[in-house]
Amino acid sequence: MNSAQPSTLELFLPFGIMLVIFYFFIIRPQGRKLKDHDRFLQGLKRGDAVITSSGLLGIIDGMTDAVVTLEIANGIKVKFLKKQIAGSQSQITSEKSSEKKS
Repeated sequence: MNSAQPSTLELFLPFGIMLVIFYFFIIRPQGRKLKDHDRFLQGLKRGDAVITSSGLLGIIDGMTDAVVTLEIANGIKVKFLKKQIAGSQSQITSEKSSEKKS
């Protein structure tokens, strides 16, 4: 009995297809999301109402390249890393209200 051996192409074709699927469904969308977040962070300015990734709401009182000072209550200011800002308060609240309508 002579059993036919699969060719090299037949062996590696499924792995290649899986890599393409991972790229288009996981890697590429995550890269776009990171670019959008970086653009958002570059557009921040003093007085913007934001929410941090830990869930604190505040208004930007001061900023450097890496650190943002948020006023979370009257006279209470805390410093956060700029990368920890998740989004603007209006953006987050509009997403929540659209979810409730659905």
